[in-house]
Amino acid sequence: MGFILDGLETEAYDRNYSDRELLRRLLSYFAPHRGKMLLVAAAISLNSLAGAAGPVVLGRGIDLLITDKSTGMMLMLAGLILALGSLAWGFNFIQQWFSARVVGDVVLKIREDVFAATIRHDLSFFDEFESGKIVSRVTSDTQDLSDVVTLTTNLLSMVLLVVVLAIYLFSISAQLTLILLAMAPVAVAVALSFRRVARTVTQRAKRVTAKINAQIQESVSGIVVAKSFRQERAIYNTFATNNQQAYAVGLRRGITFDSIFPILSICSGLGIATLVYFGGLAARAGDVSPGQWYLFMQSVGFFWWPLINIASFWSQFQDGLAAAERVFALMDAEPKVQQVASEPVGRLEGRIEFRHLRFSYVPVGATQTGAASRAGEIVLPDFSLTIRPHETVALVGHTGAGKSSVVRLISRFYEFQAGELLIDGRDIRRLDLAEYRRQIGLVPQEPFLFSGTVLENIRYGRPGATDEEVCAAAERIAGGDWLADLPDGLDTDVGERGAQLSMGQRQLVALARVLLKDPAILILDEATASVDPFTEAQIQEGLETVMRDRTAVIIAHRLSTVKHADRIIVMAQGRIIEEGTHEGLLARGGHYAELYNAYFRHQSPDYRPPELLEERRPAFAV
Repeated sequence: MGFILDGLETEAYDRNYSDRELLRRLLSYFAPHRGKMLLVAAAISLNSLAGAAGPVVLGRGIDLLITDKSTGMMLMLAGLILALGSLAWGFNFIQQWFSARVVGDVVLKIREDVFAATIRHDLSFFDEFESGKIVSRVTSDTQDLSDVVTLTTNLLSMVLLVVVLAIYLFSISAQLTLILLAMAPVAVAVALSFRRVARTVTQRAKRVTAKINAQIQESVSGIVVAKSFRQERAIYNTFATNNQQAYAVGLRRGITFDSIFPILSICSGLGIATLVYFGGLAARAGDVSPGQWYLFMQSVGFFWWPLINIASFWSQFQDGLAAAERVFALMDAEPKVQQVASEPVGRLEGRIEFRHLRFSYVPVGATQTGAASRAGEIVLPDFSLTIRPHETVALVGHTGAGKSSVVRLISRFYEFQAGELLIDGRDIRRLDLAEYRRQIGLVPQEPFLFSGTVLENIRYGRPGATDEEVCAAAERIAGGDWLADLPDGLDTDVGERGAQLSMGQRQLVALARVLLKDPAILILDEATASVDPFTEAQIQEGLETVMRDRTAVIIAHRLSTVKHADRIIVMAQGRIIEEGTHEGLLARGGHYAELYNAYFRHQSPDYRPPELLEERRPAFAV
């Protein structure tokens, strides 16, 4: 059991819903399709009537053939059976056709809603929870909801069939029908006993599927690293372990569901045997005719199958309810970034003020199992900083100093716990978030490009831009010289995540994208940190174009960026320990001077390693 449940715990945002609440929300998605559902219900009713009429006609026919064995009578009986079968087929076609349309529309709407809810979550949500598991809920679990409709329509069909047959069986023999109905609650009670265990094993099956999806997605995304370290076998072994776990969970689920019908079949067998005995006694006593007895036993066969399906419905229905529970939990997860108002933003000047701000990625006392396992760690304990409009500020410091946290808060990707963050003197929590982010330009250290062409990726900054505007933005970056290196110019396909472009070309595309967006506040996670000197010069020229007349906040890794900044902010453990210009901070001989000697000094064109200077020092004759 420990192996089977390993790694299949619920996510932090999961919650338990009652069956009533799940059904209510599911029915709200079917409400717009009332007309089609009524047509489906009518087709089910007529199909049930046609199906139930078959045994009735056959039973009556047997009694008539005892006295009239003519060919005409047999042909008429065969014709009636054929007509009823054709009608049942036609009604079943109507039922299946419109049911499929309703299922498709409902799944489409639910999938749209859950995806919209997913992309509304702030970045902390995606730090905490694996993307593969989220994808599983958006795709697999929403598709599983279609089983709810199929089961429901089948249930309606079965209920109508049972009602029609029960009424007719009463007309044949009330005594035998009462015996039959007395045994029905036993089958229902047996089936309902499986309900709780069915929900449990179904939930575990969906969790293990999500776990495998997450591992596959991670393996494919990191295949370059895996191959470079020759870890293909390790990846496969991890997959094999997860797959074995899925097998074990699936086996338990299969055994659970497959055991329902055999047990119910035992109940039906005992019931039929009982009816055969009492029916034989009734036929021998002359209470029913041989044809009626045959009709009754035939009808019992038709009666027990839908009755078993009705009895097992709630256990089978748990599959759909488990999927609905996972989907609705993802939709209902509360975002941590909460806006208290949605005030119009207008064109920003770019003034940014941090006032005694305290920030932790995870509130103290919380636990986290995803990528950011920094539960309770206060990243910015008491941070205050004012950035003037159109000022270029460089943030420097060792890893973990809090530089990235500052720019993420400016982008409103995370929620701070105390203090204030003001944009142009207004509380950032009161601004319309969509309007605000339209005026934020973010260029990460490793830019992400979507599948498509260079032109399409640049236009991502402003979807309504014309081809001419996109081309003009691209040509303003480094004079447009970089475009000549692209095989098809702006029509060059970038590949998945921009894999067909070099890192420098991706950065230039990202800069052109931001320039087209024309933001008031520019955030750069040093765009020149991972490129060659020639490309760095191109990007640096592009940066000067993009930063002109904008507030710029830069996480600096390059001396060229640091030296050109209006102000340098030196951070350590979430606090500002120094600030000033490059020359002033060097002259002070503090922490920045140490950083310069450790990280920046060797980037200067005048820098010479000490050992090289030692070699060039002239030798003195003894």
